[in-house]
Amino acid sequence: MQVFAAKGYHGTTVDDIVAASATSKGAFYHYFSSKQDIFLTLVDSLAALVEVGAEAAIAGETTGLAKVEAALRVVLETADAHRDLVKILLVEAVGLGPELEQKRLEIHRRFAAVIRRHLDHAIAEGAIPPQNTALASQAWLGMLNEVITQWLVAEDGRVTDHLPDLRVLLLRSIGVKEMSR
Repeated sequence: MQVFAAKGYHGTTVDDIVAASATSKGAFYHYFSSKQDIFLTLVDSLAALVEVGAEAAIAGETTGLAKVEAALRVVLETADAHRDLVKILLVEAVGLGPELEQKRLEIHRRFAAVIRRHLDHAIAEGAIPPQNTALASQAWLGMLNEVITQWLVAEDGRVTDHLPDLRVLLLRSIGVKEMSR
C-alpha cells in the first residue's frame, strides 16, 4: 500500500514492491501474477477495512439513522487516512482494464448492499418512509464516490469536513428532515 500510495499506480513497479517488502521477485510472482494482481488484492483489503469499520461503528448505535451517520463517518475517515491509495482507486485507476473495473463494480455492489440493509432497517423501525432502498443505496454510493473524488482532485482539506452537509443531503434524500443527536 505504501509503495502504491507514494508512487501512484503507473509509477509503481514490481521491483519497487519487492524492495519495500524485502522479498524476492520469485516470492512476489509466487503469490501474484502481476502488479495489477497485487493492486487488486490491496483494493480488496481497503474495501474490507471500510466495510468492517462501518459495521463495527454501526453495531455501536441503536437507531437506523445513527447507524447511517456512524457508517458515513467511517467511510470519510478512511478516505482521509488513506487518501493516496483512494486517489489511485477512484481517479488514477479508472480505465486500467476490465479486471479493475470488475473489482470496482464488485466493491460498489458490496457497499450498496450494506447501505440497503441499514436503510431497510430504518424503514422497519419507522425512521424513514417506505422507498426503493436498492435505488437509494446506489444513489448514496454515487454521491459518496463523487464527493470523495472531487475532494481528491481538489487536494484541499479533509473530506470529513464535508460530513455535516453530506449527512443532511443524504438524509433528506430518503425523507428525513432532522436527525436528533
